[in-house]
Amino acid sequence: MTAPAAHPPSADLHPARLWLLASRPATLPAAAVPVLVGTAVGAAEGGLRVLPALAALVASLLIQVATNFANDYSDFHRGADTPDRLGPTRVTQSGLLAPGEVRRAIIVTFGLAALVGLYLVAVGGWPILAIGVLSIICGLAYTGGPWPFGYHGLGDLFVFVFFGVVAVMGSAYLQSDAWTTRALVASIPVGLLVTNILVVNNLRDLPTDRLAGKGTLAVKLGARLTRLQYALFLVAAYAVPAVMTATGHATLWALLPLLTLPLALPLARAVLGGLAGRPLNAVLERSGKLHLLFGVLWTIGLLR
Repeated sequence: MTAPAAHPPSADLHPARLWLLASRPATLPAAAVPVLVGTAVGAAEGGLRVLPALAALVASLLIQVATNFANDYSDFHRGADTPDRLGPTRVTQSGLLAPGEVRRAIIVTFGLAALVGLYLVAVGGWPILAIGVLSIICGLAYTGGPWPFGYHGLGDLFVFVFFGVVAVMGSAYLQSDAWTTRALVASIPVGLLVTNILVVNNLRDLPTDRLAGKGTLAVKLGARLTRLQYALFLVAAYAVPAVMTATGHATLWALLPLLTLPLALPLARAVLGGLAGRPLNAVLERSGKLHLLFGVLWTIGLLR
């Protein structure tokens, strides 16, 4: 049994609703969780700095929204988004917003992120400047530019590095002025679970991406190995709190994310069981919720 086809929203929607749709609010926890986790690690080591934490959160959210706009715009121009797509409506492809409007929104949103970033650079110095510049460049190059790495099988690596390692360690550095192994290890489950959101997305879109010449890692690996990738990432994500606790690098509070296992196990069964196409939208949504819940509990556990 398959879910019914999604109908695109009406063009008569209020402009604010259209831009909210374009920003893809369901993706925003992916930008917030690494900042929360990194802030927790840094605060536990050096004390909480509220303003840098809030600024890092705002900058991360703005970069996420701008990247969503850029992906919408670039995928439309490269022909990757078609009326046959199985995911949520894309505003450029569906004609709800003109390409020029989306292009201007990309510039404005990345510009706002850069303005917030000036304060973060004043706090954290050149390492934060490097992170901010690279984040903006990669946000544009994910599906845009002469060699979009999302089209060459590097999207998963990008998400793991920037929405996991870089975001967590950068947020921790803003709190403690130090790059620590603890922050690096704490970033691993964050990166793995946020990457799994992309894994499900690309598994769902595998047939249409292959036809469009979009060489995602799922296209390169095939459906079977992509499903295995999702399950292995889940296992590795849950192993990190257990190992940190067992080795004395975290308290028993760090085991709090294990409370989300009842949500994770059905997702693994669904993906490994061969679910495909539009029904994977529900798995995609629940994978995002898992990332958020795990991240919140991980934040609490690392603060204790």
